[in-house]
Amino acid sequence: MVPAAFVALETLPVTTNGKVDRRALPAPDYGAAATRRAPRTPEERTLCEIFAEVLGLAEVGIDDSFFDLGGHSLLATRLVSRVRSGFGVELAVRSLFEAPTPARLMAAIAGAARARTPLRPVERPEFIPMSYGQHRLWFLNRLEGAASPYKIPIALRLTGHLDREALRAALGDVVDRHEALRTVFRETGGTPHQVVLGTDAATPDLTMETVTEEELPEALLRAVAPGFDLAVDPPLRATLYALGPDRHVLLLVLHHIAGDGWSMGPLARDFSLAYTARLGGEAPERDPLPVSYADYSLWQRQVMGGEDDPDSPISRQLAFWTDALAGLPDELELPADRSRPAVATYQGGTLMFRLEPELHHGLLGLVRDNEASLFMVVQAGLAALLTRLGAGTDIPLGSPIAGRTDEALD
Repeated sequence: MVPAAFVALETLPVTTNGKVDRRALPAPDYGAAATRRAPRTPEERTLCEIFAEVLGLAEVGIDDSFFDLGGHSLLATRLVSRVRSGFGVELAVRSLFEAPTPARLMAAIAGAARARTPLRPVERPEFIPMSYGQHRLWFLNRLEGAASPYKIPIALRLTGHLDREALRAALGDVVDRHEALRTVFRETGGTPHQVVLGTDAATPDLTMETVTEEELPEALLRAVAPGFDLAVDPPLRATLYALGPDRHVLLLVLHHIAGDGWSMGPLARDFSLAYTARLGGEAPERDPLPVSYADYSLWQRQVMGGEDDPDSPISRQLAFWTDALAGLPDELELPADRSRPAVATYQGGTLMFRLEPELHHGLLGLVRDNEASLFMVVQAGLAALLTRLGAGTDIPLGSPIAGRTDEALD
């Protein structure tokens, strides 16, 4: 019954009725809590260390909530993966939402099934199948062609002396290390599959262009616009813009089939290490990667089973989503200030806005009350708004607070 943290306030926030406004209370700083309970067993100690590593904290107590400490859905996936390898059990991500503290999660771990077959390098067949994620993006690429919007542009400002030859060599080093950056997708007998190219064939040409600061935005847009032919084009392009003798911008355009937001960290780290080594006239020294994405694709097909087996995990997932999405309209009929174009152009803009502290505190209060993530709460509010605008009442919310969308919106 000892509180996990204490917060000192000059005054308590109150509602218009004079009652304590619990949702306006600031979130506790658990990192500074002096009352944190330490692990009681070696297993709890291991789990607390996993929590701390994933969250980037020095220490976590057994009663500290993953989401109060800044956790979200993507970090939850990483934590469950670490638990799987550390404890050898199969744990669903939703288990962390239901038991967000190390003390409570230990009970779920104790009752969990043994972990599935681990991911390891395997002998590759003549035709390497795609992962389900690759197959989805390949299909969209074939459907939409050059208009496909699944590209990730990264623009890096480089200040100081730049060795262009070292930069070119570093690009080759990164492509050589990561097979996903040199994989194309071709069809044999009507079935698409992966083809891993050699490093020389897949390393992007470092196109160079001299521009002014004013010309740079338009130049970046031009470079990002062209699509990828995934049967021919490696999924990485590179352009270097010279704004002055010691001012450059490096643009990397990565197709989503080869990476995502989490991939940017390893990509930037490996590229930086490779460039530093090449500046010294040497190739980077690194331990080889334990597995490649092709190994993952083969592992995923083994674990998920075939669609022809009604009891396989992939068949059960397909049945669930077929039922969940049955009857939904192809598009949402929402009020708009102009007519929908006949062909999607994917041209849009970004609208920046600010949430006031009071609203943010209220959202965090709803998060704590429902043991959800901030993303879940905001998604539920968005679904409620779309429903009020006429999108219908059957929008799947994917949130533990699906039945409380009016409260989320309020």
